[in-house]
Amino acid sequence: MVFSEEDKALIKNLYLIKGYGPQKLMSEFPGKNWKRRGLDELLKKLRKTGTTERRKGSGRPKSARTEANVSAVQELALSQEDQPQTHRSVRQICRETGIPRSSVSRIIHDDLGLKCLKKRRAQELTEANRAVRFQRAKKLLDMYPEDKVDFIWFTDEKVFTVAIPKNPQNDRLYVPATVKKKHVAAERLLRTRTTFSRSVMVSVGVSKLGCTDLIFVDPGVKINGAYYRDVLLSQQLLPMMRDVSGEFFIFPQDSAPAHRAHDTVRLLEQATPAFIPPDLWPPNSPDLNPVDYKIWGIMQQRVYQSRVNNVDELKQRLLDVWHGMEQSITDSAIDEWRWRLHSCVKAKGGHFEQLV
Repeated sequence: MVFSEEDKALIKNLYLIKGYGPQKLMSEFPGKNWKRRGLDELLKKLRKTGTTERRKGSGRPKSARTEANVSAVQELALSQEDQPQTHRSVRQICRETGIPRSSVSRIIHDDLGLKCLKKRRAQELTEANRAVRFQRAKKLLDMYPEDKVDFIWFTDEKVFTVAIPKNPQNDRLYVPATVKKKHVAAERLLRTRTTFSRSVMVSVGVSKLGCTDLIFVDPGVKINGAYYRDVLLSQQLLPMMRDVSGEFFIFPQDSAPAHRAHDTVRLLEQATPAFIPPDLWPPNSPDLNPVDYKIWGIMQQRVYQSRVNNVDELKQRLLDVWHGMEQSITDSAIDEWRWRLHSCVKAKGGHFEQLV
């Protein structure tokens, strides 16, 4: 039986101080599920050696986790330090070195003390992008202290498909080792999808004062400057924001083509009490829009908890999820905004998502 370090210390103290034997230990700690044979062996070792610790060098000699193998695994696992993206996966290390997979995992975790971090997607940034993000993030921090952030409305559009977004990394099927792949039924082995999944585009606005309704973009419509101004802004987003906010609110605008069009900027300068123009908003910055970095992800997670059969069901699912979205989630996302601006400045306009 394997005892934890805490168990060993407890058993040792009770044996030496109070003279507890195996039977007494089991009756006093029934929840531990200690076995008589295991306790007998541990106490025998304690009487013989004066300790419950394993003697250094005892046990079967290492055959896979040798110094040479540890060095080989370290070189392959950490090669990204000086050559990004050239490190090997556990499977690749096994293939190249011939070391069993379980031994490679133990070398990585136990001998090298490494842990696995999941990569995240991020917008590609040029040096020019970084410089502009740095300058504009600093300006936004200066112009919009915490007491003004409550009045900012963040908006965005997103396409949702009927087909559930899949990550095939862990989409596996286990069958007996004697069964050949060609003998497995196709419906078990293949994950099918339609060539072109039906989809809907939605638009929302969020603030700490409240949120807009979920707005469905007309099917087949491309959001150009005219549609964005005449339909999304004039007929839907701006009236809803005024209903929630009253006389004062702040409307930021990013650099999407329809958003930065001259007519769009002119409309927003006239129709909003306060306006953050595209030339002040950091470029390539979904990591600075709460809808992008928090709201869409939560919606997607909730919408696709089960299969969606058609567009009508997708629309109803989106409406149900949006109506059930707690304001506290929006507040929490917006509360991150100034921290993210600070992080952007600290990173000199570079990526900071790894810090989140």
